[in-house]
Amino acid sequence: MLTLRYMRPEDIPVVVELDQRSFPNAWSERSYNFEVRENKSSHMVVLEIDSPATIIGFAGTWLIEDETHISTIAISAEQRGNGYGEILLAGLLDRSIALGATYAVLEVRISNGTAINLYRKYEFEVVHRRKNYYRDNNEDAYMMFLNGIDAGYKARFADRLAKLRQRVHYTNLLPSGKPTFQ
Repeated sequence: MLTLRYMRPEDIPVVVELDQRSFPNAWSERSYNFEVRENKSSHMVVLEIDSPATIIGFAGTWLIEDETHISTIAISAEQRGNGYGEILLAGLLDRSIALGATYAVLEVRISNGTAINLYRKYEFEVVHRRKNYYRDNNEDAYMMFLNGIDAGYKARFADRLAKLRQRVHYTNLLPSGKPTFQ
């Protein structure tokens, strides 16, 4: 069984390790601690598989007023291709919409066709190319934008979410709210 839930402080070492295996410019443990414990705009989540409980992915977004800025999404290499990245993206969008987001933005490497296709599936569009955005290899990034999270989009999103849940069964604990940590 899969569970989508908010990241907890005790998850951070595992998330940092997964981040380092996924990205050349991984976030530090200190950054994750700030996002989880202090940043009121941050919504950091993990996707966990049971038997035994193992974090197989994580994602984050910053929700500021009516904008959600998706900051990171990663799935462990051995779990890619199963629709788990889509669970993370859909979970962040679902929670952001419930909290009042009317548009979303993200950056993605221009070479990451798999991620770009996933974002397009959820109606993100390329609006800008940022030159030399990634410091590890000076790769450009696409800035992608999801504009107009209105009643029409919400209906299409609900349909996509229902189809996703038919394909991949998981428990979504995000609607229970963001926990606070000391």
